Amino acid sequence: MSAPTPLTLDILRGMPLPVPRRETDKDERGRVLVVGGCSEVPGAALLAGVAALRAGAGRLQIATAASVAPHLGLAVPEARVFALPESAADAGDLLVSRARHCKAVLVGPGMLDEEAAVTLTSALLEGVDGPPFVLDAAALVGLRNLTEPLHRRGGRIVITPHAGEMASLLGIERQAVAVDPLGAARQAAALLQAVVAIKGGSTHIVTPQGDAWLFTHGHIGLATSGSGDTLAGVIAGLLARGASPLQAALWGVSLHGEAGNRLAQTHGPLGFLAREILGEIPRIMAEWGGEI
Repeated sequence: MSAPTPLTLDILRGMPLPVPRRETDKDERGRVLVVGGCSEVPGAALLAGVAALRAGAGRLQIATAASVAPHLGLAVPEARVFALPESAADAGDLLVSRARHCKAVLVGPGMLDEEAAVTLTSALLEGVDGPPFVLDAAALVGLRNLTEPLHRRGGRIVITPHAGEMASLLGIERQAVAVDPLGAARQAAALLQAVVAIKGGSTHIVTPQGDAWLFTHGHIGLATSGSGDTLAGVIAGLLARGASPLQAALWGVSLHGEAGNRLAQTHGPLGFLAREILGEIPRIMAEWGGEI
């Protein structure tokens, strides 16, 4: 196949983000459901959810572990937060009913119980036909066994693995992914019929048909705890606004990378925090033509 296309600002401006009508309300800007977090990592759902709002989504719902749900509700007053039942099966039924009313669903940030994550991801993919999904972290486990519901979604899935998660997903060594990340991304995109954004020093974005773009303008400072959660949230927020999966992935990766560059200039190359990425996103979108 051909080499990836360099991802530039001109390419993004050739596929402008959907812009809400001036008389619109928060419902028309889209509702995002973030499924994630646990007692040990509640902040992942917070970062992802706020990132979705920063990307322009109108409403945010967060589904998280019962033990942290009230605290997360206080930490993110903009969100409707609800506690997941202890039973994964009961939680799946609740999530399906919630997700059917959303414009985008993000699953995975901060979920450490992989077995529960597999059960919930499967329930959502099987039970919800409408919104596009972003699958990250623990939600990537077991996707090889869910190809039928994934294929039914016709490419309305974005996955955001790093090299280790990609290796596990494909059943290959991490070194094989490191040697050929583009090949791994193309293999996963075809297998799952999903848009793949494989994270790293450079990020490859690949469609199910094998078309590929390469983003090389990120910053080493983005290799920090919570950074991937913010990227997944930005992509989910763009999907909620009406962007296509490919459009959301290309813009999301670029916005996230540029936020890292700007933070490196103001804070230094290392030591800025994932939470600080969030405040950069609206300004960059406005400058790049992604806002009114």
